[in-house]
Amino acid sequence: MSAPRDRGTGRPRHRRRNTALAIGVPLALTAAGTLAYGSVFGIGAGAEEASAATPAWATATADGFASVNALGQNGTYGGRDGRTVTVKTLAELEKYATAPEPYVIVVAATINMNPVGKEIKVASDKTIVGSGTSGQIVGGGFFLGTGVHNVIIRNLTIRDSYQGVWNDKDHDFDAVQMDGAHHVWIDHNDLRHMADGLIDVRKDSTNVTVSWNRLSNNNKTFGIGWTENVVTDITIHHNWFRETEQRNPSTDNAAHAHLYNNYLEDTAGTTIASSYGNYSRGRTKMVLENSYFQGFNNPVIKDSTAAIVQKGNTFVGTSGRNESAGTAFDPKTYYAYTLDKTADVPTLLKSGTGPRSSIGTATTTAAAATTLTVAKDGSGQYSTVQAAVNAVPANNPSRVVIAVKPGTYRETVKVPANKPHVTIQGTGGSRKDTVIVYNNASGTPKPDGSGTYGTSGSATVAAEADDFQARNLTITNDFDEGANQSLNGHQAVALRTAADKVFLDSLIINGDQDTLLLDTASADKLGRVYVRNSYITGNVDFIFGRATAVIDQSIITLKKRWNGTSAGYITAPSTQAARKGLLINRSTVNGDVSAGSFYLGRNWHAGGDATLRPQTTVRNTTLSAAIKSTPWSDMGGFSWKNDRFAEYKNMGPGAGSASSDRPQLTDTQAADQEVADWLGGWTPTAS
Repeated sequence: MSAPRDRGTGRPRHRRRNTALAIGVPLALTAAGTLAYGSVFGIGAGAEEASAATPAWATATADGFASVNALGQNGTYGGRDGRTVTVKTLAELEKYATAPEPYVIVVAATINMNPVGKEIKVASDKTIVGSGTSGQIVGGGFFLGTGVHNVIIRNLTIRDSYQGVWNDKDHDFDAVQMDGAHHVWIDHNDLRHMADGLIDVRKDSTNVTVSWNRLSNNNKTFGIGWTENVVTDITIHHNWFRETEQRNPSTDNAAHAHLYNNYLEDTAGTTIASSYGNYSRGRTKMVLENSYFQGFNNPVIKDSTAAIVQKGNTFVGTSGRNESAGTAFDPKTYYAYTLDKTADVPTLLKSGTGPRSSIGTATTTAAAATTLTVAKDGSGQYSTVQAAVNAVPANNPSRVVIAVKPGTYRETVKVPANKPHVTIQGTGGSRKDTVIVYNNASGTPKPDGSGTYGTSGSATVAAEADDFQARNLTITNDFDEGANQSLNGHQAVALRTAADKVFLDSLIINGDQDTLLLDTASADKLGRVYVRNSYITGNVDFIFGRATAVIDQSIITLKKRWNGTSAGYITAPSTQAARKGLLINRSTVNGDVSAGSFYLGRNWHAGGDATLRPQTTVRNTTLSAAIKSTPWSDMGGFSWKNDRFAEYKNMGPGAGSASSDRPQLTDTQAADQEVADWLGGWTPTAS
């Protein structure tokens, strides 16, 4: 009987079971020599960085709610589509900030506002960025009015509009004020000593992210609201609040307020004493995670009508109210993010917040960028892998290496078809050091209510551009099937390729069902993929698709299903008749599963297409006892014997002799099924 179909992809939706087991490190790869995580094939050094005509900071994009597509705006990228200009006077700054065209505006001097309290009315599509630590705005700030959108304010010091009255009712002099703006990113600034707010997010402003800022020496520090409506979506992460009395922040009638990894510090014996810390007011729904409160009075408070859900916060020397109640929301349904350990927050933020010397500084214009760096702690050019991908120019003519520093990046990454020649490379000493992970499945509902992701849409990393490479990484889909039995569709892809000349080297690719989808851009296009020196784990159809793909000198680890049972299929090719399918060469198949419980593969006729001729060849490979003595299976009502399945000179307890149920290639046939035959004139080369 054919399995029910996944509505998103038309492929069978298998009712499989699996367990999430830790991956054991194999002792040896018998057919291809020793292969241990991060040893022989680990890449420890990052690629050399080259100068760029358009530096990475000029094309940086926001994370958090500012990255969410809404109100006709696709994320927040500021003025990256316009010219980059450098300003040193108030007149120059105001000219470009208020212009209708997009601009990247580099502030390369101290600019004094005249009159004191002046707030420049910023227009849409602007990046205003300090040049290293030299960009300073003194005595005023910026105003973003109704409808203004796609604005980045970054790497600036904005200070000193204070007029001598601490609880000042007469001077509304803010560092950054928004009234009805959307898609705004405030990042790596030093904001202090203003007459009123350091940041005011007012009157239905939404899709705002505030990250890696120092906010200090102020009374009414950070206010959100001034509205009866409940529309504001805001992310506030990795900010250091130091010697600030109130509104740290105060959040009124926010639909979704996500606060994480912030550090609120009130030092005893100073002239400023905290009144309260994080405040959820009105009908706000707030999620507060892994933040560190030190010495604060009333660190977390709420109205009776508001909600605060606290997770993993630390309180040292605090006093007074510390409240949580109600239900809020799951931020991961809107965007991906990674939490730092709470204990690390003070040290991390003391060194990582405020202006960076590497942002906004000049570079030569000799050549296009060849390396973009990613680090979750802000020490790289980008804090997420997707932000670096977004910075790659469309139709880039040459290789761009995205060097990802060690860490766990909980996000989805998509390299679109118009960005070829991209390499994503972990820079740690082991492929385990750099992890890209997410947990979408085929049946996971999309946050916008437009249905479910489908199999192909569930991928943690999706590579749709030709000449893509990835190396020295772990790519994982950690969807928990046992906890999500109610979902209709448990396929959960870790890595999807849909392009030609894809080179995957020294990876760990983890999942359960449908781990590695090797596809093509369309049915009529060739998609060659070469996987080398890698680990692939799963249990059902976990290497599948219509690409022409080689798995060479790698370890394929079989996993039990979520309820502890052993049964599954390694491959599910859907090859077109005129093309080659999947080749497993000089590899090892192992895993802590029952003997005789796994097939080498089955024939997937995607969409019931009888013209397909699925193909898997397994040769010169060590097979564990887990492989069935009849290693091929029918699928969807199609007999595997009418398609192309064969072995050649395999070894180990799972290998077997030729029979009608176990075809073996002759030496002559095997000579036409080498790696070079699959790659068709393409020689994969690391670059």
